[in-house]
Amino acid sequence: MKPISKKKMDISSKIITYILLTGLSILFAFPLFWMISTSLKPNTQIFVFPPKLLPNPIVWENYVIVLSLLKFNITLLNSVKIVIGCVIGDLISSSLVAYSFARLRWPGRDIFFIILLSTMMIPYVVTMIPIFIVFNRLGWINTFRPLIIPSFFGSPFYIFLVRQFFLTIPNDLSDAAKIDGCSEFRIYLQVILPLCKPILAVIAVFSFMGAWNNFLGPLIYLNSEEKWPLSLMLYAMRSVQIGEINWSGIMAGATLMTLPVIIIFFYTQKTFIQSITLTGIKG
Repeated sequence: MKPISKKKMDISSKIITYILLTGLSILFAFPLFWMISTSLKPNTQIFVFPPKLLPNPIVWENYVIVLSLLKFNITLLNSVKIVIGCVIGDLISSSLVAYSFARLRWPGRDIFFIILLSTMMIPYVVTMIPIFIVFNRLGWINTFRPLIIPSFFGSPFYIFLVRQFFLTIPNDLSDAAKIDGCSEFRIYLQVILPLCKPILAVIAVFSFMGAWNNFLGPLIYLNSEEKWPLSLMLYAMRSVQIGEINWSGIMAGATLMTLPVIIIFFYTQKTFIQSITLTGIKG
């Protein structure tokens, strides 16, 4: 019996790996496929047994109905306003604070960084009522401010990611800039930030997804229907429908909400994976 060559073993292991990855990909992508398929079905085909994977006939009217029920132009504009404000706030605050923790030397820096990370263990429900009271006394209820302004005060997770990336940049660049007479803010703005586009892209994607899918925040702070984003209006679709709930229309709305996230992720996939990998190189 001839021994199996190393080359054949490598090929066999790659084939098995690809088969497993393909199977897992299909498994994780199936809910997305089911959502899109359901959005194109008549409402009578959703709960049939055995379930139908493909819609027959294809009902494009579900998207027309959901666009009218969602008041798409208004709710989309509200969502965009919240997303843009949160992304800008997270990028500015996380990069500034991370620069201080990674590149500056000041008393108690490491202790304060540990305290910052420890706040990630505090559940949101613990601080929800005190924060609501503060915003209520400021007169910010039923405005976008409670959803946008907190992002300008930094997120511990984003600060941690950017700090880890900053630590991979050689200190020689900062030293050379200081010799040329640059201030710390100018070093941060003109030397460090241009090298940090990958991690800033990751923060932007995370911030976009968090703000775009945020449901609890708008539910708490926004009272007027004219100010509701897509996430809240999609949930409200159930209450405005009389009689049988149009699940196909709800799935059509969910598909419309998911589509921008999928497009942005695939567009920034390489940068996203590269930056997440680099943040773990140096601690």
